[in-house]
Amino acid sequence: MNDIEIVNLYWARDENAILETDKKYGEYCHCIAQNILANKQDSEECVNDTYLKLWNAIPPNRPNKFKAFVATVVRNLSLDMYRIKKREKAVIMESEKVFLELSGCVPSQNLDSVADEIALAEILNVFLASIPLESRKIFMRRYFYFDSVKKIALDFGISESKVKVTMHRLRARLRDLLEREGVIL
Repeated sequence: MNDIEIVNLYWARDENAILETDKKYGEYCHCIAQNILANKQDSEECVNDTYLKLWNAIPPNRPNKFKAFVATVVRNLSLDMYRIKKREKAVIMESEKVFLELSGCVPSQNLDSVADEIALAEILNVFLASIPLESRKIFMRRYFYFDSVKKIALDFGISESKVKVTMHRLRARLRDLLEREGVIL
């Protein structure tokens, strides 16, 4: 079943929408949640919550890119759970490494308004459009999907050292761009 048909099931309030979403994107959702949470039970809970959130969000939303919409929902729910779990136990996971890596490149305090978030998103889009495709994929795999350096290296057929150097250079370029745009780090 294609994405448009699945979204139409949500609009029709047909419970098969959840089954079809799970068939098509279940593994994808589990992968994203697992990369962030590093816990099978927590990942399963986030994926189930994702389906509920999709059910409640469609309608009124009709996402143009359903896969990206699903990824964003599961990612945000996983990050929320990560923050909760982080308070409960101080365990450094891959997610923590990613946050530490980006700490010098993104504003250190919470953004105060939606306008600030939109402006930052626009700057990030400009940055991503300005870098080569392979670098963009590496950046997204690390900082959106929270893949480990080792996994990225294996998937791209490059050394872990090259992944680390690429990410270091990309963070430096991003930091420079944000400073030029007046974003306070």
